[in-house]
Amino acid sequence: MITKDFYETTEKGEKADKYTLTAGLYSAVITTYGGILIALHVPDKTGNIDNVILSLENLSQYEESSPYFGAIIGRVANRIGNAHFSLDGVEYLLDKNNGKAHTLHGGFNGFDRQIFKAKIDESAKNPTIHLFLESKDGDGGFPGSVMLEVIYSLSSEGSLSISYKAHVDKRTPLNLTNHAYFNLKGKEDILDHLLTLNCDRYLPVDEGLIPTGVIAPVANTAFDFTTSKEIRQDIDKIGGYDHCMIVKESGDITTPIAVVKEITSGRVMRVYTTLEAVQFYSGNFLDGSIKSPKGFMYEKYAGFCLETQHYPDAVNHPNFPSTIYDENNGFEHTTIYSFSVEG
Repeated sequence: MITKDFYETTEKGEKADKYTLTAGLYSAVITTYGGILIALHVPDKTGNIDNVILSLENLSQYEESSPYFGAIIGRVANRIGNAHFSLDGVEYLLDKNNGKAHTLHGGFNGFDRQIFKAKIDESAKNPTIHLFLESKDGDGGFPGSVMLEVIYSLSSEGSLSISYKAHVDKRTPLNLTNHAYFNLKGKEDILDHLLTLNCDRYLPVDEGLIPTGVIAPVANTAFDFTTSKEIRQDIDKIGGYDHCMIVKESGDITTPIAVVKEITSGRVMRVYTTLEAVQFYSGNFLDGSIKSPKGFMYEKYAGFCLETQHYPDAVNHPNFPSTIYDENNGFEHTTIYSFSVEG
């Protein structure tokens, strides 16, 4: 089942709607502003249903103070060092919206701040909506026009699928993701969540969180989640996670790249993707300044992100897999967040 409701009006005077996808005990709420997943309700082992992502109370909060909660990110997710890159002999200068030096998540007016057009898919087996956005040549400093389609689909078995289809009219970098912050308890912090990552390498970063260009093994480091461990176990060694983890066997959407378990609720989340990497972020920059709809403040480590994506700053590292797409090669990838209970 899908219901459509008026959400709110942006500060620019644009109308934003919200769609609620309901399948069995699960529901997902998506707004046309930023394609944001604003709620994801999942049962626990006792049958209690709660929102397992960090959400905000209204659209004004998303516009003014959201750290990308639940948003579709583009054109290029993550950071681009020194807010520039060269392509085919041309240097492109981008928005410096990260530390006044780098580009983060597409710049000042990335996809997370745009109004998408929406269409309900009446023919789909599961509740499904299609979101559409056009990004014109030069947006954020990037070359080429992009026609983007994002498909959200929810199953009664507890799987939320997010598919991306982007077509461009000239060579340009693309790296699309969703920036949901998860907390399988629905409250407090995520440090006791048990995490397993099917990732044997990661990208070390400099002080600005820009990849150094090295691709390093996780073995014998704080980044080794190849066997399950609490997120808290090694977090103090590095001051929090905000790193790109490299999937062992990329492109295999039948094998989870991540498994997260929360013992108290019994909730388990498995992540599947066709992409080759995932940014694991432990909510280090949350500082208690943002209020949840339940009235408590989001403190440090209140949520974690598993942002499936290409390698960050790949446009400036020839040894990384290319993120350049053209009119004959569009961006088409899928990520699935699948929920169950144990215990």
